[in-house]
Amino acid sequence: MSTAVVALPAVPRTLARRLVPLQIAVGLQGLILWVPVEKLFMTQIGFTPRTVGLMAAAYAAVVPLLEVPSGILADRWSRNQIMVCASVALLASTLLGGLSTNVATYIAAAMILGVYFALNSGTVDSIVYDAVLEETGASDQYETWIGRTRMVESGAFVASALAGGVLAGWSSARFTYFASLPFAAVAIAAFHRFDEPRLHRVAEPVALRRHVALTYRTMIREPGVRQVMLLAALVGLLSQAVFEFGPLWLVALAAPAALFGPYWAALVSTLGVGGYLTSRLNLDRRAALSVLALAAPAAAFSLTQTDALAAVIAAQVVLALLLAIISIRAGKLLHDGVPSNLRAGVSSGVGTLSWVLFLPFSLVFGWFARAHGVQQAGWFLTAAALLVAFLLIAPVLRRHPKPVAVSAPQPDEFACKELVELVTGYFDGVLPPELKGKFQTHLAGCDGCVEYVRQIGVTIRALKEADLHLAPAASRDPDLSGH
Repeated sequence: MSTAVVALPAVPRTLARRLVPLQIAVGLQGLILWVPVEKLFMTQIGFTPRTVGLMAAAYAAVVPLLEVPSGILADRWSRNQIMVCASVALLASTLLGGLSTNVATYIAAAMILGVYFALNSGTVDSIVYDAVLEETGASDQYETWIGRTRMVESGAFVASALAGGVLAGWSSARFTYFASLPFAAVAIAAFHRFDEPRLHRVAEPVALRRHVALTYRTMIREPGVRQVMLLAALVGLLSQAVFEFGPLWLVALAAPAALFGPYWAALVSTLGVGGYLTSRLNLDRRAALSVLALAAPAAAFSLTQTDALAAVIAAQVVLALLLAIISIRAGKLLHDGVPSNLRAGVSSGVGTLSWVLFLPFSLVFGWFARAHGVQQAGWFLTAAALLVAFLLIAPVLRRHPKPVAVSAPQPDEFACKELVELVTGYFDGVLPPELKGKFQTHLAGCDGCVEYVRQIGVTIRALKEADLHLAPAASRDPDLSGH
């Protein structure tokens, strides 16, 4: 019996260099030193449990309201500039929060922070996906590079969790806000240094109203997109539940106060560890997805069965880690299913759907936990994890196995980028014969570019269904029809 060896694509050095400013900017955004001492500072300026709830409600109203509109704006304008605006919002929120001396001012700062999260939602993922597609001609390395970006972000979160507490003890909780300002400012400069992908600008511009309609139509009417969006939203819901409600298990088990800092750092670190593991795993394999689908509900179920503090912490960390991996997988599936000029808007829709699901979930979870204890409330996490597992594994079970190629020639990197530059002329039917021949020859040997052109074809057909004015040459060329 012979063993087939699959040739793995080499990592283009240009892609690595290109993503460095983005990774630096994302890491700088994550250095928010005031997060670990925020509740302490809030009590110092007069917050009560009632006003904390009011602040959470104001914040929760801003994020889902702005996520999809900001994603559509990123698709139409510039995703990089949206990230610059997000950093400006983070800077303004941090400054106003540090200057706050009363509840009303701090609630205003929290709402501006909601703007930051709304602008951020789905944008970085879309940028990384398009950068990988533009540089390599395929999306195969997306999970690797978004995983590495998540590692940088997670490292910043862990550093903030540890350094923020130390800094507050050395000075004051208020000082941590002002100490965070330089990081947000430098993040703006780093985003300006990043060479933004331009795939989302290839398609012909359309009216804003039509673009909005097409984005929502894609989210609602495409069955494959709907399923992946639900998977990603449920993963987001479950992850948020672990971070929001996980400490309640420690409170119920009378954990010492000194344990909460390391516990929180361990939870936050799962974002980076999950990114690292995703870059090493082959999530196209049925076995790998099956392990994830079995392990996540098992970790959630263990929270309903044990009173041992160490076991509870281990189960929560494992569950958060598995969800970080599944989240990256869901992101790739979502980006694979939508064209570039709709990518950020649809991706932001996941965040909105996650919020819509989380609000009633959190209310029911909180009521049940008060009535029956947090351990029994863990059944809600188990049920959500089972649904995530089903949505993750169902497409794989329906898929027919494909033969594994021993090796495949890699597309020429320059030719892939050249195809991106020529694709508009190809749509319009104005390419000279020699360029059109070169275009079609490259398509014949590059699966990634075939997928890219197919996605543009999907956009063209959807726009036609919306009665948009498109170049007639796009419909005449059978290569764009996906058949």
